[in-house]
Amino acid sequence: MSTFAQRERLLLADLLETAGPDADTLCEGWRTRDLAAHVVVRERRPDAVTGVLIKQLAPRREKVLQEYAEKPYEELIRLIRTGPPRFSPFQIKQLDEAANTVEFYVHAEDVRRAQPDWAPRELDPVFQDALWSRLERVARLLGRGIPTGLVLRRPDGQTVVAHRGAPVVTVTGEPSELLLFAFGRQSAAHVEVDGDQDAVTKLHEAKQLGF
Repeated sequence: MSTFAQRERLLLADLLETAGPDADTLCEGWRTRDLAAHVVVRERRPDAVTGVLIKQLAPRREKVLQEYAEKPYEELIRLIRTGPPRFSPFQIKQLDEAANTVEFYVHAEDVRRAQPDWAPRELDPVFQDALWSRLERVARLLGRGIPTGLVLRRPDGQTVVAHRGAPVVTVTGEPSELLLFAFGRQSAAHVEVDGDQDAVTKLHEAKQLGF
């Protein structure tokens, strides 16, 4: 039985393949080739991934990303479909599901929503609940340092506080859309944003929101 992470992985690979190596994405400065390289490096080069967290290692990460981006695009797609190498911790089903469900969902939407003819994707309630569960766990991390209070709310009224403060901005939408908003894809997320106008403006301008 496939997991959400496996399903989103294969969808991402299909979208990247269809779009080709030079299509736009929602990741600023990245084409589809760059995004594909990022996914492969994240799974296969843990020595380079630490550059995300350790500033001194960022140049090494950028160098490795560039090396992978220069590989044949078809090879990158194949490596994404194949999945992590044999001894990767991502081979553990539970870890793969925990670490990659959101990663692959967000990046699949990075490809889809950057295209002019994209259409909303219907997600089943079980997957929406799974995304909400993950959002609850990371909301405060994603919302740290933003200049307003921030509450994320599902249409059914369930809420999670991403940042305590005043004035408060409330963002309402399906978990899938709230995740995109929280991960910095504010312009592409289908959500309703309510609150003091100045606070809303500051929230949209906050570079801290998302990774």
